[in-house]
Amino acid sequence: MTARMARNGPRNKFGVIAGEGCMKPIRTIVVLTGAGVSAESGLQTFRAADGLWEDHRVEDVATPEAFARDPALVQRFYDMRRAAIMAARPNPAHAALARLDAAWPGELLIVTQNIDDLHERAGARRVLHMHGEGLSAWCTACDARLRWTGTLLDDPPCPSCGARALRPDIVWFGEMPYRMDEIFVALREADLFVSIGTSGAVYPAAGFVRQARECGTRTLELNLERSQGSTWFHESRLGPASTVVPEWVEEVLA
Repeated sequence: MTARMARNGPRNKFGVIAGEGCMKPIRTIVVLTGAGVSAESGLQTFRAADGLWEDHRVEDVATPEAFARDPALVQRFYDMRRAAIMAARPNPAHAALARLDAAWPGELLIVTQNIDDLHERAGARRVLHMHGEGLSAWCTACDARLRWTGTLLDDPPCPSCGARALRPDIVWFGEMPYRMDEIFVALREADLFVSIGTSGAVYPAAGFVRQARECGTRTLELNLERSQGSTWFHESRLGPASTVVPEWVEEVLA
């Protein structure tokens, strides 16, 4: 599949169209990644067309109320997701962003909505997981967060305090995403905001492009298809993440 440009125009060396009188140097980049980045690694995207999330209703597996109602179902669901994460491998999109992270001399923040660790395994270091991490457990008794690769279904004790109060370290619907203050500061200071593989349907991440635009930031969308927020971007490039992300990174680092 060939990547398609949704808009044309003269480009600066950072792979972003010029226009609207904006050719200022780009020093600070904020990248938002969503499920489309990891889909080519075999991890299912957030929600299927029928509204189910890996054959479950979101209300049954991804809310605090679901966990209170049926903790075994929720723990079993995330045990399966944890196993899928460990079996997956980074794809060329992850590798390209890791290359950008290593080579970019300015400020860079990769904000991911994904709970997998494929950015890190590809080599990226400047990564923020706003929706938590699948290979982490959170003790609601002592607030410890622990790397976790095994099951939580048998209600194991917390290694830090001994309480049997571990849950997936995941931001569920109705909970506040992590480190939002840090993200908002980064968006205000960014010269370029790039959204990759997102639907534009899940807030607050879906609103990041509008905040960036309000701050005068250049905006670029790299996606398999137009997102719900495509009209807010200065430019959209359409194609598989494994194609369009390496192409863009190559332009940025040229």
